[in-house]
Amino acid sequence: MKYQVFGWFITVHDNDVDSYVPEVWANEGLMVLYENMVMANLVHRDFSNEIAEAGDIVNTRRPSTFVGARKTANDDVVVQALTATNVPVALDQYFHTSFIIRDAEASKSFKDLVTDHLRPAAMSIASAIDHVLLGQVVQYIAKRAGTLGTLTSSNTIARITSLKQAQTEAKVPETDRRLILTPSSEAAFLQTEMFTSAEKVGDAGTALRTASLGQKFGYNIFTCQNTPQPTQADSDIDQTMLVNLTAGYVAGDTVLVVDGITGEVVTGEWVSIVGSEIPHQITAHTETATNTTEITISPALVGTVANNAIITRYMMGEVNLAAGYAAGYAKTIVYDGFTKDPQVGQFCTFEAVTTKYVIIQVDTTAKTILLDRPLVAAIANNDNINLGPGGSYNFAFHRNALSLVNRPLALPDSRLGVRAAVVNMGGIAIRVTITYDGTKQGVLVTLDTLCGVKVLDTNLGAVLLG
Repeated sequence: MKYQVFGWFITVHDNDVDSYVPEVWANEGLMVLYENMVMANLVHRDFSNEIAEAGDIVNTRRPSTFVGARKTANDDVVVQALTATNVPVALDQYFHTSFIIRDAEASKSFKDLVTDHLRPAAMSIASAIDHVLLGQVVQYIAKRAGTLGTLTSSNTIARITSLKQAQTEAKVPETDRRLILTPSSEAAFLQTEMFTSAEKVGDAGTALRTASLGQKFGYNIFTCQNTPQPTQADSDIDQTMLVNLTAGYVAGDTVLVVDGITGEVVTGEWVSIVGSEIPHQITAHTETATNTTEITISPALVGTVANNAIITRYMMGEVNLAAGYAAGYAKTIVYDGFTKDPQVGQFCTFEAVTTKYVIIQVDTTAKTILLDRPLVAAIANNDNINLGPGGSYNFAFHRNALSLVNRPLALPDSRLGVRAAVVNMGGIAIRVTITYDGTKQGVLVTLDTLCGVKVLDTNLGAVLLG
């Protein structure tokens, strides 16, 4: 078979050493990677062929903004200064996947090797990048529509129009608006005639046949299984308490009298409240005879809360490493103390700090979690890990809300017996290195890519809770 690499055609024959031409593996891997990424193709992208290393700081640019000025016929124009600014981005998202092709498998054709090994390896990196990008949704939660666990086919239209209103009032440009749904939220939308009736959609039934929601209400709507969607099972709940005020509370209130709890709450833990089903963090509390009698929450209530309304408290665990973890730490964090393991897609905070992270990987055997980005601040052994409420965190954003910055990695020295290639397409670069491992008696293949993710403007994103 023939492959075109950098303008040259390379012929690869089944079952011979040419099956390990790294340029071919890199091109095939990049094709799979590119095809399987959702978010990376929708956000602001910054790519340069300049070689970089993990930890390097590069600059991307926040787009310019201008103000329309009025003049009369005889006035000179007013020249506005360009407001585009450099934004430093750390290349701290270094993803790789490695696998061994044992000697016993060497007789397989390149096509079989791609199916068995290369495709799933590239897809794992694509999934990781999407998890990281979609994990930024919690950075935009100050602007939101809807409430957790309440999205149904009967209120989808009201929710998406509320979302559109919030973003329009925030002056988000009408063009390039995107909405990424969780699978459960997509199911609610697809039960709505507006999104499935060929007559109402006006696409001769294409959306119904492909289950694509297309462009509606000013959004290009997509579904991605990596959109945060932790469950709200009973086992995720620490315990509950009740509102203790006959008149109840209204939207905007932040201090609540409570009862029905034995012991104290912890500053920093997350709750949701019937009537205000959004994530609320406890920022202060008061005790009487060792039992909590009053809590202060942030953000404020968004709805009317009745007397005896249930306040659900969500699980907490602890950091489990004597030395703790320094700011900038980017790998897995060991945990303990949870009654149930955390879930991929849950957001978490540490101690009483409000900085939110999203969990993108969980190893329930090693008891570790991997976060959407490196630690902003150091965390200590036994610091609380506060988990956020379950539900769907659908992400609405303009292209310029956040950026994916990608740089190619350096090629290793070929004198070391390494065959390697770096290729890029559509602003994404991937490196493939191929070596023989004498100990494991097989060919070691590594795919890796170096990225940075940066929130550019929180005003250009919002969350549709479901």
